[in-house]
Amino acid sequence: MKVLIAEDDGLAAQQIEQELRTLGHQVVGTAETGRRAVEMARLLEPDMALLDVAMPGLDGIDAAREILAQRAIPVIMVTGHAEPELVARAAAAGVFTYLLKPVRQRELGTAIQIALARFEELQALHQQVRDLREALEVRKTVEQAKGILMRRLQVPEAAAFRMLQRRAASSRKSIREIAESVWEADRFYRDLDAQES
Repeated sequence: MKVLIAEDDGLAAQQIEQELRTLGHQVVGTAETGRRAVEMARLLEPDMALLDVAMPGLDGIDAAREILAQRAIPVIMVTGHAEPELVARAAAAGVFTYLLKPVRQRELGTAIQIALARFEELQALHQQVRDLREALEVRKTVEQAKGILMRRLQVPEAAAFRMLQRRAASSRKSIREIAESVWEADRFYRDLDAQES
């Protein structure tokens, strides 16, 4: 993976970079401030970010929040202190896991696995939400089209739905596309009627 490191302590940054390389990852950049980490994340598009909490200016937690607002990636927070308030802030910002200094290869490997697993779970949940929204939109569009057919052709609901299904199958289009075309045609005829009256 391409990893961005944000750490204001040069020696600590070198140690983390070495451990990441040993684990087979590529370090695409190292930032010394939170603001620089946000800029580098935007430019370099890393697959993951390891951010120190205590950095000059913008701290690691606020930097994580800004990075995640631009692009969803797993973020691991690195710190010398695990105070409950910091952990809560990091979690609220969208950080996936926490790693205490000094960073050791074994703990880093575990933290990366945890962050990736949580990130994949979150992405799967987001996809489910998108799929549900899409299904609701399709249903709403189909219901509107059925209503139009029922009104215009004086047919029952089941017959209107079968008409949509048959048209979708014969034209090799989705039922949503057919329903949208029925809605567009109805709007066109309503506009004509309004102009003539």
